[in-house]
Amino acid sequence: MTPEAIRLDHVSLWRRTQEEFSYDLKKTLFSLLQGKYTKPAKKQVLNDINLVVNPGEKIGIIGSNGAGKSTLLKLICGILDPTEGKVRVRGNIAPLIELGAGFNMNLSVRDNIILYGVLLGYSKQEMLTRTLDILNFAELNDYADMPVKSLSSGMKARLGFTVATDTEPDILILDEVLSVGDAKFARKSRQRIDHLWEKSSTILFVSHSLEYIDDLCDRAIWLNQGKIAFQGETKEAIDLYLSHLDVKEYTHNN
Repeated sequence: MTPEAIRLDHVSLWRRTQEEFSYDLKKTLFSLLQGKYTKPAKKQVLNDINLVVNPGEKIGIIGSNGAGKSTLLKLICGILDPTEGKVRVRGNIAPLIELGAGFNMNLSVRDNIILYGVLLGYSKQEMLTRTLDILNFAELNDYADMPVKSLSSGMKARLGFTVATDTEPDILILDEVLSVGDAKFARKSRQRIDHLWEKSSTILFVSHSLEYIDDLCDRAIWLNQGKIAFQGETKEAIDLYLSHLDVKEYTHNN
């Protein structure tokens, strides 16, 4: 029996609200002196998530804004830790969530390629052999020895996308990322995603484009207010989600 690629057992996550993030020390001391201090609230973002993803599955995740979709991906990637429950992942993950977020801004583009790849689980020597191809694909040859902080946001996104997808991961995590950069690079990036999609990579795909989910995914998960409202056949998941929204106009592709 092939072990699952991803498994979540009774996973819940509580996160601080924006009010708590902005509640600085000075305000806290002042309110304590006045006897008015109340501990800022936390919000439950995910509630008792149970999920098994088998190797090679392509799964779409749908739901309204704030349903917890991106947070779920961050838990699977290890960016966040669950408050309760357990997350298990087998294989190396390439997270296309916040492209370029993991770069060291003061290091060169070349050094960041190596560092990023090592963080994804590849050896330094392997990343050295991949560097030229990555620079070529990202169209950043002229910037190889410049610090990443000198790149535009679009260049950083191209670099993050190229490193993450060049390594052909066991598990690919996509959060609304189907194209990056200008029209020319967008075509290249979509072709690369299509190539990975055709291979046996396990893919989790968050998108508001129900057409893409319908076309590309074996099954789908509908998240609603931090809970899995449904997981199963893609068309059924979409129908239930749209029925919940009382939306009638979407029709499935044949």
